[in-house]
Amino acid sequence: MDRNTDRLNVLIASPLEEEHVARIRAVAPDRVDVIYEPDLLPPTRYVADHSGPAGFRRNEEQEARWRRHLAQADILWDFPPDAADGSPGLSLAPKVKWIQATSSGIGSRVARLGLKDSAIVLTTAKGVHAGPLTEFVFHSLIGHWKRQLHVQAEQKRHHWDRFCGEELAGKTLAVVGVGEVGRRVIQIGKAFDMRVVALARPGSKRIAAELGVDALFGSDDLHRMLGEADALVLIIPHTAETEGMIDRAAIAAMKPGVVLVNIARGQVIDEPAMIDALRSGHIAFAALDVFAVEPLPPSSPLWDMPNVLVSPHSASTATSENGKITEIFCRNLECFVEGRLSEMTNLFDRSLTH
Repeated sequence: MDRNTDRLNVLIASPLEEEHVARIRAVAPDRVDVIYEPDLLPPTRYVADHSGPAGFRRNEEQEARWRRHLAQADILWDFPPDAADGSPGLSLAPKVKWIQATSSGIGSRVARLGLKDSAIVLTTAKGVHAGPLTEFVFHSLIGHWKRQLHVQAEQKRHHWDRFCGEELAGKTLAVVGVGEVGRRVIQIGKAFDMRVVALARPGSKRIAAELGVDALFGSDDLHRMLGEADALVLIIPHTAETEGMIDRAAIAAMKPGVVLVNIARGQVIDEPAMIDALRSGHIAFAALDVFAVEPLPPSSPLWDMPNVLVSPHSASTATSENGKITEIFCRNLECFVEGRLSEMTNLFDRSLTH
């Protein structure tokens, strides 16, 4: 942006702590006005809650103020929620030039809002959730192989009976999705002395040594990789190409007794086929943070299966989240104001829409 142009309006469109708003205001006070009115945003249920409870409504005066701010906004912190009549909130913001998302996987939303070919700059929270998600993966693997549920049940009974668990070292960990989170999972897997393998994206030129894995399977070799895996971690975005990737045939190709961790999207797995494999023990344990339908319906058998960990799409959320997104946003805001758009980080890859 030319420093001689009009001032830019930044609208904070989802809940954010005051300390982080103050950091944003300090970036370019001579060029940027930050609009943050907490009474126009839903109450938070937990730290880094970007949507608030269902059913939040503004009164008539608040709604008029909210629409006025959207109409004036040049930059949005987060996608605005849909209006009460179901129309996209973004349709009320005709001047917007840049949106900072608070999540990494925004392909479905970009497609739904018709932004694939838009001139609006889109940046994501890529990398912010890598640490928490990786911790969830290894919490799940360690918990299963160290028999945490058994230990807790025995403790509750005040019963002392020694047993034998398993170790991660020497087991084969297969990673599908080698972005920021996938590379962190690979790194920690190697630290546990696991054999780590990964699936290459179609057309990828990367090699195993570059990713730090013991073997890199071609995109057509999914079933062969699954046959070697003691544990499978899914971290891929939901696209037309990945929908239903882990289907009944892929599950049949897995090694009996495999552990499955899904921190991708529920749509990448054939859920009924997975449930059948969990019931038979072909999949020994599944740690699931995402589901085909969310919230997970009360009638889903997954709730009551003893070999399933149901996480309510919360594995990525940590108290540090908003601070990390603010750091990305502030760095990019400085670039945006100075017209250095090519230097902005976390620019969304529009080829990932479907």
